[in-house]
Amino acid sequence: MKTPAPAKTNAARLLDTLGIPYELRPYDIDPDDLTAISVARKIGLPPEQVFKTLLAHTNTIAGGPAGMDHVFAVIPGDAELDLKKLAHAAGAKKADLASLKEVEPLTGYIRGGVTVMGAKKPFPAFADETIELFDQISVSAGQRGLQLLLAPSDYLRAANATLADLTKDQPKA
Repeated sequence: MKTPAPAKTNAARLLDTLGIPYELRPYDIDPDDLTAISVARKIGLPPEQVFKTLLAHTNTIAGGPAGMDHVFAVIPGDAELDLKKLAHAAGAKKADLASLKEVEPLTGYIRGGVTVMGAKKPFPAFADETIELFDQISVSAGQRGLQLLLAPSDYLRAANATLADLTKDQPKA
C-alpha cells in the first residue's frame, strides 16, 4: 500500500506559485526532541544541511523609527545563532530571540515548524552564508514532521533572504 503524499503547506504552495522544484520529506515527530539535529538524523541529511528558522527581534534600527522589529534567522541545524552578528546584518544595535509565546501569533507556525515562507507576516529574513555550500538544503515545510528539500538559491529567492554570517564561531579543535 502506498503512503499518502503529505498535505501541501503554505510554504509548499508558495514554491509551487514560484515554479520552484522541491521535495516534501515527512519524518516522525518526537515532541521531546524537536532539534534540527534530530530532524537531520530522521531525514538522512547531515545537520549542517538542515537549516532551522529562528524568530528574533531587534531594537531600534540605526537611522530608523524607534521600536522593535522582528526578523528571521536561518542557520545550520548544528550551529548556534550569534545575536550580535544578526543585529549587525539587520542594521540594528541589538537582537534577541523572540519568546516561544510570540512565535505562533507572529508567524502562524509552532516551534519545530517555523519557516520564512508563508509566514503570517513577511519579516525580513537573513540566511547564514553557509547555505550556499550545498546543492540541496532542508528547511521546515511549516509544520512539525515535514521538511522541504530544495536548492539554496531557490530557497533564498522564495524566502527573499539576505545572506550573512550569523553563527557563533566554532572553537578550534
